[in-house]
Amino acid sequence: MTVNLLELERTGFAQLCAGLGEKPFRARQLMRWIHQFGADDFDAMTDISKASREDLKKIAAIRAPEVVRDTTAADGTRKWLLEVGTGNAIETVFIPERNRGTLCISSQAGCALACTFCSTGRQGFNRNLTVAEIIGQLWLANRALGRGVDLPRPITNVVMMGMGEPLANFDNVVTALQLMLDDDAYGLSRRRVTLSTSGLVPAIDRLRDACPVALAVSLHAPTDALRSEIVPINKKYPLKELLAACVRYLDKAPRDFVTFEYVMLAGVNDSVEQARQLVKLLKAVPCKINLIPFNPFPQSGYQRSDAAAVARFRDVLMQAEYTVMVRKTRGDDIDAACGQLAGQVQDKTRRRERRPTVATA
Repeated sequence: MTVNLLELERTGFAQLCAGLGEKPFRARQLMRWIHQFGADDFDAMTDISKASREDLKKIAAIRAPEVVRDTTAADGTRKWLLEVGTGNAIETVFIPERNRGTLCISSQAGCALACTFCSTGRQGFNRNLTVAEIIGQLWLANRALGRGVDLPRPITNVVMMGMGEPLANFDNVVTALQLMLDDDAYGLSRRRVTLSTSGLVPAIDRLRDACPVALAVSLHAPTDALRSEIVPINKKYPLKELLAACVRYLDKAPRDFVTFEYVMLAGVNDSVEQARQLVKLLKAVPCKINLIPFNPFPQSGYQRSDAAAVARFRDVLMQAEYTVMVRKTRGDDIDAACGQLAGQVQDKTRRRERRPTVATA
């Protein structure tokens, strides 16, 4: 059985090369060819001896998920549907901006956390993605966007905000993060890699010690009662525990703040009073707040807050001296916007059969 080299981080490459009798520098060469230059053919690795290349062909391969569909929105946002086997597909999104390019990466086929406003959460859960399936999204996107030996890097930022809860796939996600940060792979700054979580408190602490990158937390409500209703994991890790974990995380974080994400749901969490509750809730946590217009999907049961409601909510937060951004919706014409990623998932949780009807907000 061949080894998929997209599964390996630095230690794995070193062990592979040692097993072939190669010197340590060969591991660095392999990493650079695969991750910096997007090579998938050993014969293209011209500074590696022909004998070594033949040895690699016998035991190794470079296999990323297969592209099923490649779609570009009117605003330049690009979405790939990727086959990951067993009847499942995931989605990856590239968001081009003037001074940066951000890739939104998935970590699971589906999601088990069942946030009520999220298309991925509605469809159920199949399995965790492997390291190769996670880092393979970055590898594929770089190739598709034209990165090569003498070409500039199109992707400057990575956000683990695609399908799935990253911290529920902890080991594979951390290995992929280490590759993103490795100077012989993608060489991204910790400040330019963001992991978004719905609030798995013990895993936030583990991430702080294992691979602290920028942290974003899907908050979406200012009280435990409402958050438990729309983000069910809150029943296990309520707001007091979650915010304490965020403060602990800042001890080792590359930024001196946590980003809180707040999807604006009309008549559910967007009142001025709820903004005041949010001000009080976050007063002890250095943070920035992203207000995210809800992106509709069929039978969601929710509506997007109108611009006036968002402005009122934002103004309350800004008057309390919080840094607030209202996220611009990107790629919604190809269902690539926040909360819309659905892919194709064989639902082993059988949530579709059990799901109650969601009342219209």
